[in-house]
Amino acid sequence: MKILHSVHPEDFRSYPTDKIRERFLLPNLVQPGQINLVYTHYDRMIIGAVCPTADQVSLPNYPNLRANCFLERREIGIINVAGNGEVIADGQTYTLNKLDCLYLGKGVKEVSFVSKDSNEPAVFYTLSAPAHAVYPITLLTHADAVKVTLGSAATSNLRTINKYIHLEGIQSCQLVMGLTILHEGSVWNTMPAHVHDRRMEAYFYFDVPAGQRVFHYMGEGQETRHLVMDNYEAVVSPPWSIHSGSGTASYSFIWGMAGENLDYTDMDPVALTDIK
Repeated sequence: MKILHSVHPEDFRSYPTDKIRERFLLPNLVQPGQINLVYTHYDRMIIGAVCPTADQVSLPNYPNLRANCFLERREIGIINVAGNGEVIADGQTYTLNKLDCLYLGKGVKEVSFVSKDSNEPAVFYTLSAPAHAVYPITLLTHADAVKVTLGSAATSNLRTINKYIHLEGIQSCQLVMGLTILHEGSVWNTMPAHVHDRRMEAYFYFDVPAGQRVFHYMGEGQETRHLVMDNYEAVVSPPWSIHSGSGTASYSFIWGMAGENLDYTDMDPVALTDIK
């Protein structure tokens, strides 16, 4: 498992493009028949993706976790962003169609991932955070997720936010997770931007059309930088950084947080007129 260390904002100001990509971008997560995970030192979040094809793929136990199983002291959120699939947790099978979410709590011992059709494989995006208590396994379909529509066509940021794991939704120790779908003709997400000092955040961009890109903006509000991102790429956002993007076409993204606060609205806005 790759390990990603944290970065101080003063050091970040001197980074050239290649170092920003090295320290924050998570490319190549989605590989057929594989599971790829990255351990970050931002709230100990583990970020990854699983793409089973003909055979099921199991969640391994990594030596650096120093645990008897992956979820011995962790929880995990799973969202499927492609073909229909299944997650098998301690012998129980859960069907996840595209955009469905499954939460597995602390103590689940065996987890496997399956695609129903190897020609149209599932792609499971996963976020895992340390957990101190047991919360029940919960499956939430996209149709049943709490939805909030924000923005407008006039400002090119009309979007629907789907909340899955949050204070009034699926219960967790510290994981917060959901996804945002941009409406046709809109390209801006999370704008105006914000930061939240009590939580890190990660974005995973998907349904980015072939040949198109997302310009992801990060850094302190008064000294921003950007990353050019492709489909199925993730980016880590430290608590001191804004996290916002603009695509060359409509797209969707999964947002996820870990830290000391489950309140979705716990954020410090950065006014558009103050961004530099």
